[in-house]
Amino acid sequence: MVVVTGQNKVSANPDDAMSSSDAEDDFQEPATPTATQAGQALPLLPQQFPEVVPLNVGGMFFTTRLSTLRRYEDTMLAAMFSGRHYIPTDAEGRYFIDRDGTYFGDILNFLRSGDLPPRERVRSVYKEAQYYSIGPLLDNLEDIQPLKGEKVRQAFLGLMPYYKDHLERIIEIAKLRAMQRKARFAKLKVCVFKEEMPITPYECPHFNSLRFERSESETKLFEHHCEVDVSFGPWEAVADVYDLLHCIVTDLSARGIAVDHQCIGVCDKHLINHYYCKRPIYEFKITWW
Repeated sequence: MVVVTGQNKVSANPDDAMSSSDAEDDFQEPATPTATQAGQALPLLPQQFPEVVPLNVGGMFFTTRLSTLRRYEDTMLAAMFSGRHYIPTDAEGRYFIDRDGTYFGDILNFLRSGDLPPRERVRSVYKEAQYYSIGPLLDNLEDIQPLKGEKVRQAFLGLMPYYKDHLERIIEIAKLRAMQRKARFAKLKVCVFKEEMPITPYECPHFNSLRFERSESETKLFEHHCEVDVSFGPWEAVADVYDLLHCIVTDLSARGIAVDHQCIGVCDKHLINHYYCKRPIYEFKITWW
């Protein structure tokens, strides 16, 4: 709120100076603003919008009906153009939204007629729908590819302990090694295992019996850490080691990191009696430029 007060004359006589209480009373009862001052004040709410609304979204121009912007009550667009908020205009009188307008046309098409974007734009439109809080569009996009598959993939990754932390560790180790060696790439060892306990083809029957009927002391005999940089697992799901490797490579690639991997053997660490660790070991090669 802009408060405009009248100009106070400065008295030459100290005895005529206002007391603190007088000053407070004068501030609480401001003088009526002049015509010039009123013209400089911010527009009063509520703001009135025309039935046909011209828009400038990050430098891209659109025209739509006011009712389209207010299609769903619980969205940011409906709130912006409800009249409760002031929307600035550009030099041509278009209402300005400070947002990249590349995918705003897809937003309008859904609000107009429920149209969904083509598959190659689904992820980008989804981000815009999140920004504008358009729940019905978010629900529709989540039920089609590639977001439908991503929901299934994230459900699988939710079973993986410390998955995101391990990704960060891979990146950090690869970066440090490349910098230390002044090299274009860095290599590190990654263990990916699905089973909670180590297993070999020969001990499979014995191992399965121990898996469900082992004491706490027996469990400790099988506990160990493979000599690798990062270890993923275990998990219980139909998805196997190759599915998790695909997730790791996909998520690293999404961050602009070039990665190759190959299996270089198994841990083969002796545990107890004739049991050996047979967890697969992969070599990851991270290329930085």
